[in-house]
Amino acid sequence: MKTGSESHEARKALFQLGIRRGTLTLDEIDRALPPGSLSPSERWLLFYSLRAAGVEIRDRDGTSVDVPGEPPGGHTPGP
Repeated sequence: MKTGSESHEARKALFQLGIRRGTLTLDEIDRALPPGSLSPSERWLLFYSLRAAGVEIRDRDGTSVDVPGEPPGGHTPGP
């Protein structure tokens, strides 16, 4: 599992790549932040933030992945 600093750097690199290209794949996200390295709420927030930054998230088939309007547990992001 990645440490907090490694996870922060991995997320920062994902944002830079995503913003530059306008898209990321689920595989790219999973390679940078393997399943289990983020809680379901943290993973939702990552996807939500990427989408808010204009980054489209795609699956292996190239289909756009929808991000639910609320994170697991139903709490929306605060101000």
